[in-house]
Amino acid sequence: MSIPGAIFYLLAMVVLAATLLAVTSRNLMHAVVHLVISFVGTALLFYLLGAPLLAALEVIVYAGAIMVLFVFIVVTLAVPVSGGEKWRYARQWLPAAVLSLVLLVIMAALIASDPVSGQGLTLASVSPQAFGEFVFRKYWLAVEIVSFLLFVALVGALYLGRHAFRGKKGGVS
Repeated sequence: MSIPGAIFYLLAMVVLAATLLAVTSRNLMHAVVHLVISFVGTALLFYLLGAPLLAALEVIVYAGAIMVLFVFIVVTLAVPVSGGEKWRYARQWLPAAVLSLVLLVIMAALIASDPVSGQGLTLASVSPQAFGEFVFRKYWLAVEIVSFLLFVALVGALYLGRHAFRGKKGGVS
């Protein structure tokens, strides 16, 4: 197995572990941190596969903007955090620290070796019109299903937010 292949599988394991920890974490802030690690690992996978623009967009959009939104929501919800001993606190952050360290080492190795410049990939170029026609002709049903799911999620969030606001003292009735 080549070094890029080994790095790919290592990154895939880190992304899967971080995502699993994000889903199973009881603490919302820990879940957000694990999700950031997963997004950064996915960005490194994109970079390794020769898509540095997608890697940058993954970090900027998902690990940056969306995670800031998640942190804002977690802070706004004011979910009570159970207090614990110091060893429990360290035990909860240990997986995130280990996965972050692995990602930092891989990121440093990728930046130092720069596999993108070694072997050039053949670039595919397509106009936005051709891309839009392809997506909406071949995958129109999937696009509609995703848009409907996003709409349902928005309505659900508005309903839950309105319900929580009415429950507070002095809220709209």
